Amino acid sequence: MTDAQAPVLAEVRNRVGHLTLNRPAGLNALTLEIVRLLQGYLNDWSANSEVKAVVLRGNGDRAFCAGGDIRTLYDQHLAGDAQAIETFFAEEYALDLSIHAFPKPVIALMDGFVLGGGMGLAQGASLRILTERSKLGMPETGIGYFPDVGGSYFLPRLPGEMGLYLGITGTQVNTADALHLQLADLCIPSKRLAELDQVLDHINWENDSLDMALTALVSTDLPPTQLADLQPAIDLHFAQPTLSAIHQSLLEEIRPAYTGWAQSTVQLMDSRSPLAMAVTLELLRRGRGKSLEDCFAMELHLDRQWFNDGDIAEGVRALLVDKDKQPRWNPPSIGQLEPARVNAFFEGLS
Repeated sequence: MTDAQAPVLAEVRNRVGHLTLNRPAGLNALTLEIVRLLQGYLNDWSANSEVKAVVLRGNGDRAFCAGGDIRTLYDQHLAGDAQAIETFFAEEYALDLSIHAFPKPVIALMDGFVLGGGMGLAQGASLRILTERSKLGMPETGIGYFPDVGGSYFLPRLPGEMGLYLGITGTQVNTADALHLQLADLCIPSKRLAELDQVLDHINWENDSLDMALTALVSTDLPPTQLADLQPAIDLHFAQPTLSAIHQSLLEEIRPAYTGWAQSTVQLMDSRSPLAMAVTLELLRRGRGKSLEDCFAMELHLDRQWFNDGDIAEGVRALLVDKDKQPRWNPPSIGQLEPARVNAFFEGLS
């Protein structure tokens, strides 16, 4: 394997450590090898006084990182290798946590898709940079899974019930909405990313301010946010006590400003795994009162059960393996979901 073929490209320039996820054909999805390589470089650079900051990016213009390599986990499940699945999630979450706690600035260049595991990497960064091509989201319920990688921490801390809406439905947000929700810090046009590298290659870390150096690159020419106007409706419907109550509340929406959105949200929910959505609702509400570390522990607790008792194996089969796009969720509808089945996943947690 040549350096250019390595799954993570790493170099230090002008006291900046650059880490590039190098699976562009796979939308830079995370494998255990990538997780371990990233963790190793971060460990080394954390202790290296000659490295003043770290930049995370994805190769290509389609994705920063579109999540974890879920197909590999599916194959491990079929092979009965539960330990391999737990190892991946445990080490992925440890990597995410180390980014949150990294003692030096971490800059995440969130160009293109930033989904699932990509959000886990980016949300711990001290500076989260978007482009006009960015699409952010936690789409897990669409494959019968739940928002992890710290999603139980950062989603319920979004304004109002916005995090529950995004987590339950898997809705993706554009650049303007991501900035509005404070899921990112600033936008730099994609055509100016090369200039960003020039800034980093020439910054004087003893005298210059990184924020000031980037000011000239920041774009203020953004479309209006779409979600801000929906906040009152989202807060009303997604504050309902149960998943079925949320679904029914959306069906009863009659205000002209919100009926179209409510109808499309119902259709979206009807395509998702009822079990995954209900567990997500409970997960995010519990996460509101927990520390980041406790949220990761709660997610790992669910991971240990989910391939056997959740809907992810069926979701991956339908969407990524057989590609019939006809998942047979268990149960098939929200109305058939027993609360005891949801509660069982959280047994043993405080």
